[in-house]
Amino acid sequence: MTLEANPARRSPGDSARVLDSGLDFDEEPCMTSNPLRPEMQRDLEFAVAAARWAGERVLALRASGRWKDTQLADIGDQAADGLIQGLVRGRFPEDGILSEETADTRARLDRSRVWIVDPLDGTREYSQEREDWGVHVALTIDGRCALGAVALPARGKTIWGVCVDGFTRYGLEGTGQLAHGTSPTPQRLRIAVSRSHTPSWMPAFAQLLDAELVYSGSVGNKVGMLLLGEADVYAHRKGLKEWDTCAPECVARALGWSVSRLRGEEQRYNCVDPKNDEFLMCRPAWRDRVLSALHESGATAGC
Repeated sequence: MTLEANPARRSPGDSARVLDSGLDFDEEPCMTSNPLRPEMQRDLEFAVAAARWAGERVLALRASGRWKDTQLADIGDQAADGLIQGLVRGRFPEDGILSEETADTRARLDRSRVWIVDPLDGTREYSQEREDWGVHVALTIDGRCALGAVALPARGKTIWGVCVDGFTRYGLEGTGQLAHGTSPTPQRLRIAVSRSHTPSWMPAFAQLLDAELVYSGSVGNKVGMLLLGEADVYAHRKGLKEWDTCAPECVARALGWSVSRLRGEEQRYNCVDPKNDEFLMCRPAWRDRVLSALHESGATAGC
């Protein structure tokens, strides 16, 4: 990928030069049914660079040692949000934006193109100097996922994807190999689950699938674990918002994974209420068995 390296070392005035540099798809693992339209490639370059740049900025803030715990989390959140908001509003002033760290308005509801951003996904992990947190930047068009980037700064990786019908691409900055939805399933499934709160239905769900639990922090990192071949299923209920799930869903769909709510319905974005409590990701071949296990375990009770 030819996006300019280390944008965090540049001044804000240099951001346009960083974001205008091109993606060299020949150097990335990717697939496509059609060449990307110029505006789609422009949007993808923007999402990847914005997520990476914000991630490098908050990594630098943490490394400075000036703040700790809750104060560090607040500083990181605001720094990443201010950077991404400025980039979006400067580059795409007619688009809507929904961010965890900025007061929401109804203005976005009238826009076809809406950027959905989680400037710092996993503030607890970030402030505890862990590596399982991320930065999410996604674009939705008419309420559906279009493209997104999930940066995992402390892991030195950014995963990106385009999931528009007829235009599918994906890639990875950093070391590792991406796992597709059609990649072979290991002999025993691995379920990515929150290290801070395991839902009451999770043990039964794991037993029904004869799976082991793999603990991690943020939503983006758990999805990243599946996409990097470190886990196979991720199911979550309660406490999520659109900014938690949108960019991860874009990238997962681009790689051919099944993403839905816990009963199998598709997600919708840019809704009046951005609450998006249910999230399921698994390989398409396992979708029916996973949905059945979720029902039997009680995970869908009351959904």
